[in-house]
Amino acid sequence: MRKNRILAAMAMAAMTFVSCSTDYETKAGRETERKVEDLLGKMTLEEKIGQMNQLSPWDFGELAAKVRNGEVGSILNYTDPELVDSIQRIAVEESRLGIPLLVARDVVHGYKTILPIPLGQAATFNPEIVEKGARMAATEASSDGVRWTFAPMIDIARDPRWGRIAESCGEDPYLTSVMGAAMIRGFQGDSLSDPSSLAACAKHFVAYGAAEGGRDYNSTYIPERLLRNVYLPPFKSAVDAGCASFMTSFNDNDGVPSTANSFVLRNILRDEWKFDGMVVSDWTSISEMIVHGFCTDATDAAEKAVNAGVDMDMVSEAYINHLAASVKEGNVSMNTIDDAVRNILRLKFRLGLFESPYVSTSQEVKYCDEHLEIARKAAEQSVILLKNSQETLPLSDRTGTIAVAGPMADAPYEQLGTWVFDGEKSYTQTPLEALRALYGDKVDIIYEPGLCYSRDKSMSGIAKAVAAAGKADVIIAFLGEEAILSGEAHSLANVELQGAQTELLRALSKTGKPLVTVIMAGRPLVITEEAEISDAVLYSFHPGTMGGPAIADILFGKVNPSGKTPVTFPRMLGQIPVYYAQNQTGRPANAEEMLIEEIPVEAGQTSVGCRSFYLDAGTSPLFPFGYGLSYTSFEYSGLDLPAGSIPRDGELTFSVNLKNAGKHDGTEIVQVYVQDKAGSVTRPVKELKAFQRIFLKKGESRRVSFSVPVSELAFWGYDMKYGVDPGDFTLWVGTSSANGLSADFNVY
Repeated sequence: MRKNRILAAMAMAAMTFVSCSTDYETKAGRETERKVEDLLGKMTLEEKIGQMNQLSPWDFGELAAKVRNGEVGSILNYTDPELVDSIQRIAVEESRLGIPLLVARDVVHGYKTILPIPLGQAATFNPEIVEKGARMAATEASSDGVRWTFAPMIDIARDPRWGRIAESCGEDPYLTSVMGAAMIRGFQGDSLSDPSSLAACAKHFVAYGAAEGGRDYNSTYIPERLLRNVYLPPFKSAVDAGCASFMTSFNDNDGVPSTANSFVLRNILRDEWKFDGMVVSDWTSISEMIVHGFCTDATDAAEKAVNAGVDMDMVSEAYINHLAASVKEGNVSMNTIDDAVRNILRLKFRLGLFESPYVSTSQEVKYCDEHLEIARKAAEQSVILLKNSQETLPLSDRTGTIAVAGPMADAPYEQLGTWVFDGEKSYTQTPLEALRALYGDKVDIIYEPGLCYSRDKSMSGIAKAVAAAGKADVIIAFLGEEAILSGEAHSLANVELQGAQTELLRALSKTGKPLVTVIMAGRPLVITEEAEISDAVLYSFHPGTMGGPAIADILFGKVNPSGKTPVTFPRMLGQIPVYYAQNQTGRPANAEEMLIEEIPVEAGQTSVGCRSFYLDAGTSPLFPFGYGLSYTSFEYSGLDLPAGSIPRDGELTFSVNLKNAGKHDGTEIVQVYVQDKAGSVTRPVKELKAFQRIFLKKGESRRVSFSVPVSELAFWGYDMKYGVDPGDFTLWVGTSSANGLSADFNVY
């Protein structure tokens, strides 16, 4: 049977975890622990607390003095290799114990060569390209002395109002687990001690993506069962993948800030999962617990954070200023300090910093051809075809004249997306540039943007865009969001297109010419009207450096789009939050409900069906999770799920026929969903459990096989124990969460 590549990847991650969790039992592991204990025994209390202090310095002289005195364990935001080596020499050659600094940077979706934002990478449903992208980013960042990145962000994000949904892998725990593990493997490489590796940091621990109203930094209320069933699995996968570090989140959950939540930091992360890496606070999240009203002052905040299990303080300096006194007063034990410092030193030894503390790259790797090709492939696979009426796409050499409009057609900075500190817009290839360079000798291209930027409300340029469209055979409108509109602290109450973009699209549609809309954004926008008036719609979560060539080749059919939605697209703002894996209700919607325009005047109270739906929006989103079209068509048939019951320690094995029945070669993402029909607590209507990317030439058929351990069906039940409930299940195999062949099976 053909192995499921996704399960193989998960198995590799599990193998990595075995090697990490048994590190103490290996010769190298024992030697590392010996070195840690030897160094720890030489340290004063002040030097120990210094290792727990991370700074983002601006004055080199002030930093140098602190490093020389052993008051700093890590720095972030130094990216000049000469500067990195200068401060590292002071740490190694001039401080009393010569402990090297750990240099960190937010390398979220590329360093210089920028990949699609993580939400776009999730749309590829391809952990292989995601791992390659993270390895590329690590190679570039480490060449400037960076050895620790604050990624991946594996918060489950089900609210598009939350700006940081751009950094996430979307709404699904399984997809996020697979993609997060791939990023960790890419960042950390085959060995952390490789100078080209970055220590990964799983963030934000935990439930940050459920912030009330999508407002960043806001409170969450996630009870333990939901926490364990939905929000914790990606982090457990990160531990299994050998992730070097974790970061606490800004939010409080049920009134307890994550930075002082000993239940998740000690009981779950350390005791249950046996994590032996390092935990760092988010930026000033220790001192912010005072503002939360959870702590009285910085001393109280430092004590609660370190006692809860936070090893390193990111830039608030609460530890360096207050912990020594707290130890002497007996509010923090020396054992607690020693454990935190052990975790920090262990990571530094695993990174090989004591043996090779200085920047060692001898060749320029930034923007190299190999990296540009990885970024291009990632962008190609991330683009989602949402609509394609009457085969408007792909375009051909015979198209004639194309009118290009919209504020995102030639916006090199904006298409890089959020969390890009080091990428340079001068290297960005925009769709307009790519269309001219790749296809300008075959078709005529007229460019009139209509709007200067995505928030532009001026209507003065729309007439010119419409006039250009009148001369063309096809219109391509590039709409979306500027980079600043998504990401940290960039939440929106209105996730419709900003400015006069919809007005521009309406005017273009009135020309009667075929209208292709390409949207580049950091979140799933509400585009119900825009999709309706467009003949074809492509969606690209900010695609990065090589987004232009990727989109151009998709428009002309050189590349067949294969991306799938990693989040549900709402039909209306009021549907938010909307996600596919909702729990089953006692009155689920069916096909008999009346929408608001169908209700007769003076209708009876029960005439609309008394079911769970919106009178004005119905039951369905605009586009479901896992949705994406192709230039070809795929047919599913012959789902074969062997009859009989399966033991809880067994394997769920099944197969399906997949045929490319269309006119183009293409890639389909075959998705597997399962429903537990009766659990000890209510269960989701569907849950993603496996997927495969399958390439087929036109007319080709293939038998696609899966083997899913029944243990993948486990959840935290009524008794708060983890396991698989015996009983009846339904399985779906298909092209999205909304469509597929189904079969029932039983577990005993």
